[in-house]
Amino acid sequence: MDQRIFLNFLSQLEKLKCNTRHSWTSTGRHETVAAHSWRLGMMALLLRDELEDVDMDKVLRMCLIHDFGEAVTGDIPAFSKTQADEDTEVRAVAGMLSPLPDPLRGELSALFAEMDALETREARVYKTLDKLEAVIQHNEAPLDTWTPLEYDLNLTYGVENAAEFPWLKALREMCAQDTLEKTSTQRD
Repeated sequence: MDQRIFLNFLSQLEKLKCNTRHSWTSTGRHETVAAHSWRLGMMALLLRDELEDVDMDKVLRMCLIHDFGEAVTGDIPAFSKTQADEDTEVRAVAGMLSPLPDPLRGELSALFAEMDALETREARVYKTLDKLEAVIQHNEAPLDTWTPLEYDLNLTYGVENAAEFPWLKALREMCAQDTLEKTSTQRD
């Protein structure tokens, strides 16, 4: 790969360090897209021995690249994202990947297509982890950063996704318990 193409691509990705998400950290600052992607990748790495018949190295790659488009579009919370937003993000990713040489461009494009289709166990694990990371982050964030919608959303987000994978289903149930404990004073 040409060094200038490499540096230009890294420069685009740097925006993921700058762009904030809807979520907040435990210290009360906005989470960045890059911080979310980093922890999502760590989840995949740490779960390599927990999910049989799943190529967790592929899941890790998916986790690292899944929010590339947000370097261009910024973060749009899942509960606000429209099909038009999704389409814009797909075009942003295609534009970002276009200067990359093959076979790298083809490999990354194929990963995005696989993630979008959600037909493989790897894609479904990645999507489940993505949702669970958001739930975990909300449970760690100060309650005054939550919107009213999030009290119920944090109990339901990713439940259907996690159901396919016993270990992740148990984790999702534990997260729901943590949400109930965190919000119990607000629900009384």
